[in-house]
Amino acid sequence: MDMGSLARRLMNRFQHGMPLCPEPYREMASTLGCDEEQLLECLRHLDRSGQLSRIGPVFEHSRAGASTLAALAVPVERLQQVAERVSQYPEVNHNYAREHAYNLWFVLTGPDRPHLDRVLDELQQDTGLAPLDLPMLTAYRIDLGFALGDAP
Repeated sequence: MDMGSLARRLMNRFQHGMPLCPEPYREMASTLGCDEEQLLECLRHLDRSGQLSRIGPVFEHSRAGASTLAALAVPVERLQQVAERVSQYPEVNHNYAREHAYNLWFVLTGPDRPHLDRVLDELQQDTGLAPLDLPMLTAYRIDLGFALGDAP
């Protein structure tokens, strides 16, 4: 089976609605007409090549605890070091650089707001940089799926 074709079909079909069952990869493979090992090898290939950044659910954070968008204004020469420190926290589920005075942005999710405050305080102590804390006030639902064209 052509890996490129399988990858396109996999990403088109399962950007949303991954099976909730004891063997999701087997179910996905069955849906795509391949075996589970082919599907897993395709996922490993996508991961190694940088075409896939994560596989997993997206939770409604307000039902699972607390969440906030945060940013740091990091001197360019410290950006890699500070980004690695931020990424060490299991509460961080996105961490990315941007071209702006606040050049390191990340999302924190935790059990409650005081927990997030402790993480932000600890980061400030560790880095000497004051986080910009931007909690969500209004939710806007957008579909982040992208059709990859015809997938035979």
